Amino acid sequence: MTLETQSLTCLRKLAAVLALTALTIVAARPSVAQTFTVLHTFTGPDGATPESGLTMDRAGNLYGTALTGGQGFQYCNLGCGTIFKLTHGGSGWVFTPIYKFTGPDGANPRARVVFGPDGALYGTAVQGGAHGRGVVFKLQPPATFCHAVQCLWTETVLYSFQQINDASYPAGGDLVFDNAGNIYGTTDDGGNFGGGTVYQLVRSSGSWTESVLHSFGASGDGWRPESGLTFDGQGNLYGTTSGGGSSQGGTVYQLTHSGSGWTESVIHSFDGNNEGSIPYGGLIPDGAGNFYGTTNTGGPGFGGTVYELTPSSGGWTLNVLYSFSNIYVGSSASVTLGPNGALYGTLESADVDVFQLTQSGGQWTQTGEFGRTNDGPDGNVILDAQGNLYTTGSAGGPNQDGVVLEITP
Repeated sequence: MTLETQSLTCLRKLAAVLALTALTIVAARPSVAQTFTVLHTFTGPDGATPESGLTMDRAGNLYGTALTGGQGFQYCNLGCGTIFKLTHGGSGWVFTPIYKFTGPDGANPRARVVFGPDGALYGTAVQGGAHGRGVVFKLQPPATFCHAVQCLWTETVLYSFQQINDASYPAGGDLVFDNAGNIYGTTDDGGNFGGGTVYQLVRSSGSWTESVLHSFGASGDGWRPESGLTFDGQGNLYGTTSGGGSSQGGTVYQLTHSGSGWTESVIHSFDGNNEGSIPYGGLIPDGAGNFYGTTNTGGPGFGGTVYELTPSSGGWTLNVLYSFSNIYVGSSASVTLGPNGALYGTLESADVDVFQLTQSGGQWTQTGEFGRTNDGPDGNVILDAQGNLYTTGSAGGPNQDGVVLEITP
């Protein structure tokens, strides 16, 4: 599993390329003026391979994770990964590593860090911990004033994943919280069938208790959820699995809570053809009960799709909003819904990194392409109040250790 984790980005891109066909019609591409600014270039000791995207606080500061780099420990021959912060400083940005993993405290964070109800940062690491199967952690600034030039934050391991029948190896999905402060997440391994899990962490008497809410991998079910979870207004959980379902193209699932626990239902199985397949990215709600997502391959253009899932007559209807042509390698990240109703996302592409889709007359059109060669974006896009876009490139920079990018349309 260690080797699989360290090479996961390569395997995902290879799987996408193998799924593409050589023949397709390439649509004319829009030309959009934009300015790219590299806010930080990773060097290795400060982190490397930042593939999960960024999180922004209310002051406009950026937080992110680097899968490798930092310090090494045992199996972390490329470094166990870091967490970093970018702060506005004068006319530029100041980069600060705020935590470096060593292994027992977790290793190789693939997901973003997110803010919890208490204002602390929470996240997961795919490996390390007490059993080597990953951790859920909490990160806080130092309790007392630090006089050093570089002050690392304080990490607390909330839970170390255990054996194969437990949740194991949390992947790239964000953690989410309910109104009581309980934590929910996914793993792409472990569970009763080895196909991954949805788990819950409940705080009690100063510690956290983990429960597996659903094990993926049974016949007809999805398997290997790479993305996180989304709540609806009724407290139901929704997510995607990268494989499984009736056509083995991946699924969208729902978890409904009742007095006896949680019940999982597959609400859509991707056909692996026109709808696309391998939905690595999660679901984004629009406030009207609809969800938006991406697939990594397939679709009419063979380069993955952007889709909408709408409630209909007690069920759900999937509509493909846009299909990328085979000059692209599809998206592995969730889309972002902008304040103007546009959708933004990233592509694993040699010539286009970030896309923008807008709707007019019921039709969605790619109205923005923000291209930058060899930066390799894998994560989400976030927007600030001025409409600037921020993301990470896992393979950018002179040594291909990755970059943090600002895009000004």
